[in-house]
Amino acid sequence: MADEVRAGGRGAGARPGVAGGPVQARRGWAGLFVMVPVLLLIGGVVLDVFGPVPYAGLPLLSAGPLAACMVLTFRGAVITAAAACVLTVCVDVLVNRPLTALVVDLLDVAVISAVALWLKWVVQRQGQRFAAVRAVAEVAQRAVLPPPPARVGTVSVATRYECAHAEALIGGDFYAVRSSPFGVRALIGDVRGKGLPAVSTMAVATSAFREAAEQAATLRELAAYMERALTRFAADVGDQPDALERFATAVLVEISETEGRVRLHHRGHPPPYLIRGGQVTPLEPSIPGLPLGLGMPEDPGMSGCDTFPFHHGDYLLLVTDGVTEARDRHGTYYEPRTRLADREFRTASEVVDTLVADVTDWTGGRRHDDMAILALTPVH
Repeated sequence: MADEVRAGGRGAGARPGVAGGPVQARRGWAGLFVMVPVLLLIGGVVLDVFGPVPYAGLPLLSAGPLAACMVLTFRGAVITAAAACVLTVCVDVLVNRPLTALVVDLLDVAVISAVALWLKWVVQRQGQRFAAVRAVAEVAQRAVLPPPPARVGTVSVATRYECAHAEALIGGDFYAVRSSPFGVRALIGDVRGKGLPAVSTMAVATSAFREAAEQAATLRELAAYMERALTRFAADVGDQPDALERFATAVLVEISETEGRVRLHHRGHPPPYLIRGGQVTPLEPSIPGLPLGLGMPEDPGMSGCDTFPFHHGDYLLLVTDGVTEARDRHGTYYEPRTRLADREFRTASEVVDTLVADVTDWTGGRRHDDMAILALTPVH
């Protein structure tokens, strides 16, 4: 059975946490936020007892449960609300306020606490429902794009899929690797859009790649097969609003196991990078092609294959625009050619891990697009 990989979500090599300054900073701020309800309650008591104006601390006592609902668990918010009510009564008794004032103050704090707890409960219910939807989405993406093996034929494979937002597990990026009689063939691409329409388009693209990788004599024929599959799919969903926009950029790869060469066929996707001896070289297409699925006839002279030497110790790095369009706080785009230069790598996984950590550092952990990464290197 031919080795195969189609990966696009969590799994082998898929988005482990990257330790660093931004994450630790967020944890530090979270610890400070947890203290806000306590500080509000203390401040409310102090102002109510020693303030120059009566009832000066009542707003802070009422705000304590509100803040607790934002930064604490539901149980913690309930405890804070109960504490605010008890403190309100204790303060009014301490300063000898009339019974009517005590009742009014207690009702103020209790009503605000009840409203805050109700909102907390509603948001928590919605969060649970969203978590269930997220779990279904993750299972769906795993079914469409299962995790990859570490080796396909004579090529070592490392991949990573990083979502720009934690709540969006399903994106439009995809990659695949398959052994064939013509060598190890690989694919990386990016479907327009996100969500279930992107997943269905990914499924068509990767299924077409898997089916034709062993039969198509050239990468161009393989791309043509994928083009027809995506065009038929767009026709089948022609009644949907985005049917005409379901296309994908892609780079198709063929690594010869005997010739020491790699062939590339570009279809509107960012070029791969060849890493060799500390140098990072973008492998630009001599003649770029159109994205797959547009349904436009291809000019035979407008897109072909480019061939490059590829030997043991070389790494072929393929990425989506989530990498090349990642920006720092000044708006400067990330450039793998300079950021990865003069580094030594021992495995394909090390290339991927280094790139992910460097992009995270470059953006400060704030990305606007998903990124898919595929690294390939020959092995004995």
